[in-house]
Amino acid sequence: MQKSLSVYDSDGSTFAPLVVIELVSETKEEAIAWLLNRVRDKQQDGGAELLVEQLTPGAQGTEKDNPNVYVVGASWQRLLYGAEDVGLFKEFNDGSMRGFTYANKHNFKEFQGDGDGFLSMAECQYIIKHELDNLRAKDEAHVPGYPKMKLYPGKSVIRRMQSKGILVQVFPLHEKEELKRLSFSWFKKIKLSFQPLDDIRHYFGEGMALYFGFLEYFTLALIPMALIGIPYYLFDWEDYDKFTVFAGFNLVWCTVILELWKRLSASLAYGWGTLSRKKAFEEPRPGFHGVLGVNPVTGRAEPLYSNAKRQLRIYLVSVPFVLLCLYLSLYVMMIYFDMEGWALMIHDEEPTFWTGLLLFIPSIIYAVVIEIMNLIYRYAAEFLTGWGEWDWMGGWVDECILFNFFNCFASLFYIAFVMQDMVLLRQSLATLLITSQILNQIMEAFLPYWLQRRRNKKAHKRMIKTMEDKELPLSEQVKLEADMSTYLGTFDDYLELFLLFGYVSLFSCVYPLAAVLVVLNNVTEVYSDAFKMCKVFKRPFSEPAANIGVWQLAFEAMSVIAVVTNCALIGMSPQVKSYFPESETQLIMWVVGFEHFLLASKFILAFVIPDVPKHIQIKLSRLEFESLEALKKRHQKEPVYKRLTYHV
Repeated sequence: MQKSLSVYDSDGSTFAPLVVIELVSETKEEAIAWLLNRVRDKQQDGGAELLVEQLTPGAQGTEKDNPNVYVVGASWQRLLYGAEDVGLFKEFNDGSMRGFTYANKHNFKEFQGDGDGFLSMAECQYIIKHELDNLRAKDEAHVPGYPKMKLYPGKSVIRRMQSKGILVQVFPLHEKEELKRLSFSWFKKIKLSFQPLDDIRHYFGEGMALYFGFLEYFTLALIPMALIGIPYYLFDWEDYDKFTVFAGFNLVWCTVILELWKRLSASLAYGWGTLSRKKAFEEPRPGFHGVLGVNPVTGRAEPLYSNAKRQLRIYLVSVPFVLLCLYLSLYVMMIYFDMEGWALMIHDEEPTFWTGLLLFIPSIIYAVVIEIMNLIYRYAAEFLTGWGEWDWMGGWVDECILFNFFNCFASLFYIAFVMQDMVLLRQSLATLLITSQILNQIMEAFLPYWLQRRRNKKAHKRMIKTMEDKELPLSEQVKLEADMSTYLGTFDDYLELFLLFGYVSLFSCVYPLAAVLVVLNNVTEVYSDAFKMCKVFKRPFSEPAANIGVWQLAFEAMSVIAVVTNCALIGMSPQVKSYFPESETQLIMWVVGFEHFLLASKFILAFVIPDVPKHIQIKLSRLEFESLEALKKRHQKEPVYKRLTYHV
């Protein structure tokens, strides 16, 4: 917690500022008063029961500064109750991870005195965000002062005001000293060491820590393939008949690393207290709206949306949109092949150094177009998600993965299995991989940093001074962080790793240096991502996570496709064809049988290797047993008439 910075609430009590709410400067007074009252109101009255106060301008304030900036905090008791509400797990005195309850707070290992320091600043900010997100309209017809800004029962107040442009942004504040320590141990010194995942989790939350953990694990898992690929590239580069050995290694590698990652992520999640957190009864996402009803499982009042309307919008709008995008992607791919043919024709007519370079131009242009199309589709899919009220992680993420997969790999499949041109496949894979890596580095690190400097050079200098040397007043820190770019989440980062995994697992047998390039990319990715999280972007709200979610399924699906692809490539090699000189049918039967055997072995291996290590399974089972025993004892102590009532 930031003890050096504090503000006074309207009742005279002090609190540490954790979250900033910024409204537009011309917001009407009645709307401001209504929102602040809803934030301060008791929970039983539909409020968030938080502390909020207007930010006073500092000594360097000007007339252009927005006066409608407010800092939000909470009392320690409110935060502890909030920790119980959101289901935080903490280490118990016996070393197990248990759901925190206010009644048993003194039985938790790190709880001392009044609990000061028991919750990290990231956890406190997550609790405040949860309460703000669940400020929902009750009987108000519209936002006070804005008759045209209708409110519907169950609609998120914060999301509604954001969508209508009244609320500019809500963001958590950085903790400068802790950020300085994290930056120093994370990326300021280039060294061969593991990332400080526990420190990352403590500052940015479990979701961010799991991403960096997976990035580190994926990079280490690529090293054996890279070490095999270098001599393979040097000695067998022009001998495409020998790629069968490398393809066979691919088949084993992509299965084993994903199974071992599940065990590692389970160990991390258990130590962070997120493995056992229940996600079945979470609140609806803030942007979700519908008729206010009662959840039949939890009994809570929450917005419900008609499943028939949702399905209608999906099949009449979303599915045709996806098909249209896939058609456009296919059309662009055919244009790319026409460009390849044109470049090859020029080179064949007059083979020179410059015409040789011309052969790479179509692939470079195609790679750039692919990145642009992926970006456009992402924003379009996100818009349709909000309009169609799909599940956030189950809707647009799945469809974006599908589109990106088709958009990035369709041309490679066409070259490999329709044209059967291994030389062009190698060239296209190398060009697409290198170009996409360069573009991603520019888009994810250099471009945000450059835009930040161009937008406000003076603010950038103050940012460096604030984050590294001296402490500025709260008003200056808020103004500084408000101008920083907003981090949009780990989707783009995971998507990049997913596509790199595809390049390596699907076709690296014809371009063995693919793993080497991905390792180099990932090493720079660690430092560039760490830099942008600490220096370029606003601090994101932490998100509890027990695993990498839908991305685990995406990587496993890619590994299944890799088995089929590599078996087909093995079957196409002259080495294998020489064993079946007279019967192509026998060759196909052999390849299909081998592919089925490998898929069966893959699923058996996935079944044999437990997703959760044995010692963690024992701890979870022991905790469940103790919970049942405690419930049984409590049930036995109750009066007989109460137990009869339960049975009735």
